[in-house]
Amino acid sequence: MSRYRAPTPPGSHYITPQGAARLRAELDELWRRERPQVTAAVAAAAAQGDRSENAEYTYGKRRLREIDRRVRFLRARLETMAVVDRPPGDRSRVYFGARVTLETDSGEERRYRIVGPDELDMGADHISMDAPLGRTLLGKRLDEEIVLTIGERMQRYTIVAVEYPDL
Repeated sequence: MSRYRAPTPPGSHYITPQGAARLRAELDELWRRERPQVTAAVAAAAAQGDRSENAEYTYGKRRLREIDRRVRFLRARLETMAVVDRPPGDRSRVYFGARVTLETDSGEERRYRIVGPDELDMGADHISMDAPLGRTLLGKRLDEEIVLTIGERMQRYTIVAVEYPDL
């Protein structure tokens, strides 16, 4: 059996202005503050002599590689991102950036914000537009019923509210 695993397809290239600002802030923090500090620490550790047994040097170099990898990722990702800063013409449909309130068959209400995969950690109520529920919701109208089937489990939802905050 091969160890090869096909790469995961890249996520959607849409992002809210808040998500783009957060990614730019992370890039700035890594490049302007953390990387120079780690570089100085590695230089100081290297000046101590034997690098083969110098843990500060070894771990500092490892942290530099991690920072550089994340910086490359953020730069490439920000270049290809499309910042969605305007609501769609038809506000009764669910599109990227919408805050959707769903009602289950049991009457329980759930509220989600449709965002890109880079923004999932910004809030507990965020759901990726690439997730099964997010894909199912896209393009649906207010008061429309949707059915989401994952495995053998089937869940029905009714869209009771669609809002476009912060756009």
